[in-house]
Amino acid sequence: MNLQTGTEPVQAAGGPLRFDWEPREIGALFELPLNDLLYRAQQVHRQHFDPNEVQISTLLSIKTGGCPEDCGYCSQSVHHETAVEPEKLMDVEAVVAAARKARASGASRFCMGAAWRNPRGRNFERVLEMVEQVQAEGLETCMTLGMLDGDQARRLHAAGLDYYNHNLDTSPEFYGEIISTRTYEDRLETLQHVRDAGIHVCCGGIVGLGEQRTDRVALLEQLARQKPHPESVPVNMLVHVEGTPLDDVDPLDPFEFVRTIAVARILMPRSHVRLSAGREQMNDEMQALCFFAGANSIFYGEHLLTTPNPEADQDLRLFERLGLRPV
Repeated sequence: MNLQTGTEPVQAAGGPLRFDWEPREIGALFELPLNDLLYRAQQVHRQHFDPNEVQISTLLSIKTGGCPEDCGYCSQSVHHETAVEPEKLMDVEAVVAAARKARASGASRFCMGAAWRNPRGRNFERVLEMVEQVQAEGLETCMTLGMLDGDQARRLHAAGLDYYNHNLDTSPEFYGEIISTRTYEDRLETLQHVRDAGIHVCCGGIVGLGEQRTDRVALLEQLARQKPHPESVPVNMLVHVEGTPLDDVDPLDPFEFVRTIAVARILMPRSHVRLSAGREQMNDEMQALCFFAGANSIFYGEHLLTTPNPEADQDLRLFERLGLRPV
């Protein structure tokens, strides 16, 4: 028994990796006083990472808009009337030029996203070429292209892809409220293909969709039960986009977002926990709390696919104020 908090210890900070987290245990972490939760998360974080280093990634939309999926949060869906106009897949040369610029700005990983249900034909061949050429620039590579089959995953690995991003978005129970054109099982199947091919997994979710805390618990349970844990865990806060069904959802309590970061850090001690979409809505103080809670990766640059992101100079100024080092 913890005499300070009156709660049973869920896991010692230095304990072995676990893949059997139960909802009641995860819920107990969320219920801790915030100071106790942050202290615990910081202890775990320091055992596996330099607490003053933040991994920097840049995200480029290589094919924008026209997506056939109906994700309720997404500005790129053909099912929603938003300001995003469909565009064709970018030329390989333009993508490589953007990667060089990202590297010059301090990014160590270059992520490329395409608004597809799944990549097909000549477009997939061009994607493979992008991976090869961006990696030749000395950057880690990441792709998010929708669903993959086993052969596609193996070909991406052969081309040199380091990470594949495929988020679970939310809990299995709440998922049907957000998207109907792709099942939860579809997402898990793609993740298995990626893992089987030898590609690192980048998998997280979105909070503030109108879900309950029990859904955040269930999402983190799904992530923490993957073996191994995803190497990268992006935690997105909903960006309200006019024309999407979720535009009028009430904003999430900022402290609940910080709690989500802290619990993710405790459950997945060796994963990079990334502050992703929604940072434009966060003040410096909230971001500092997230870094203290165990976030150690960000997207760097003016845009995340189609939503705004703090400018690189602004991030560097914040890092300087906090004594953080971009890597």
